[in-house]
Amino acid sequence: MPEHRPRPDDPPASDPVAGTARLRAEHVTLGYDGAPVITGLSTAIPPGSFTVIIGPNACGKSTLLRGLSRLLPARAGEVILDGKAITTHPAKEVARRLGLLPQSALAPDGITVADLVARGRYPHQGLFPQWSPADRRAVHEALEATGTLALAPRRVDELSGGQRQRVWVAMVLAQQTDLLLLDEPTTFLDIAHQVELMELFAHLHRQGRTVVAVLHDLNHAARYADHVIAMRDGRILATGTPDEVVTSERVEQIYDLPNVVIADPVSGGPLVVPRGTPHPAAQGAQA
Repeated sequence: MPEHRPRPDDPPASDPVAGTARLRAEHVTLGYDGAPVITGLSTAIPPGSFTVIIGPNACGKSTLLRGLSRLLPARAGEVILDGKAITTHPAKEVARRLGLLPQSALAPDGITVADLVARGRYPHQGLFPQWSPADRRAVHEALEATGTLALAPRRVDELSGGQRQRVWVAMVLAQQTDLLLLDEPTTFLDIAHQVELMELFAHLHRQGRTVVAVLHDLNHAARYADHVIAMRDGRILATGTPDEVVTSERVEQIYDLPNVVIADPVSGGPLVVPRGTPHPAAQGAQA
C-alpha cells in the first residue's frame, strides 16, 4: 500500500477531536461516476457538537455527508463510527446510531404522514415487528416537535414542499438516535420555518445530541453551529468555531464574495453582509 502523504485538510496527528470523535473520515475518496469529488480527505466530528458544513455549490459538502452516513461508499479510505469502520456495522445497527436526512428524499406514492414517520422506527423493530407504546410515543413526539402532528392523516404527496421537509425531519427524529446528519434541512422552507427548524436542532443539541448539517445560509451556520467545516473544490479549507472560520477574508476565499463581517446583534457571533459586485452586463453598459 503506498504511503499516505498528509494533505492540508488532514487533521493533525495530535488532534484531540480525531481521538474522541464517534464519527470521522480517514483519507476518504468519494465520488459518483467519473472523477471523484473528494480525494484523500480526513475530518472528525467533535462529540456533542453542532457541526455545520459550508461551501459553494458542487464543492463536496453533500458528498462528504453521504460518505459519513454510508449512503455513498468510499472508494478509498474509511469512515469510522464508534471506533469501527462503518462498513463493518450491520445496516440496521448504523440506523440505530445515526439518523440521516438526505437532500432529495422520495416518499412512496400514497403514503400518509403518520406512516412515513413511523418508518423511522424500523431500526428498532425485531425480526417480527410489533408496534409498541415506545414506538407510538416516539412518532407522536417527532410529529409534535416538527409541528406536523395535524398533518398525520394526510398523504405526503398532497403537502407543500415545506411541509414535506418537516415531515422528513420528523421521520429522522423518530429514529431517536443521538447522532443526526442533515443535508440542507431548511430547503423549501420560508424564513420563519427555517428559524423554527434551526431552533429545534439547537434544542436537540443542547439535550446532548451531535448534529451535523450541510447549510447554504452562512448566517444560520454562524449563529447555531459551535463547529464549522468550510469546503471548496472537494477540500477542507478551514475548521473551527464560527468566530475562527466565518471571517471576511475566509468567506471571500470560499465564495469569491466581497463581504463585511460584523457582530450579530442577537447572538454576538459573526454576521456576514455581502458587499455585492456589479453584474457584468451593468459593467458593459457603463463602458
